[in-house]
Amino acid sequence: MKFPTLFFLLILTCMYLSLAQGSYGNCCLGYIKGMKASGRRNIESYRMQETDGDCNLRAVVFLMKKKPSHIIQKTRCANPNDLWVQQLIQGLNDRRQK
Repeated sequence: MKFPTLFFLLILTCMYLSLAQGSYGNCCLGYIKGMKASGRRNIESYRMQETDGDCNLRAVVFLMKKKPSHIIQKTRCANPNDLWVQQLIQGLNDRRQK
């Protein structure tokens, strides 16, 4: 009787620990310092990452254009407080409105 109960509690503990770790698969963990003009031309869109849920860093996530050989879309993370990032966002918004 004791072994099945102990085994069941061990399984529940393992499941709880695996769920409590969180997932950082879609979170930025750092910023880039700048971006070359060729990289800026390859930006398709952007999204804001806020410090809620699993992510603990506020960032602008730039989604780069897919190349035929790439299966996963590349992203670049930048500090939303940097002037060059704000100018780039404004340019993308202007381009989107046209």
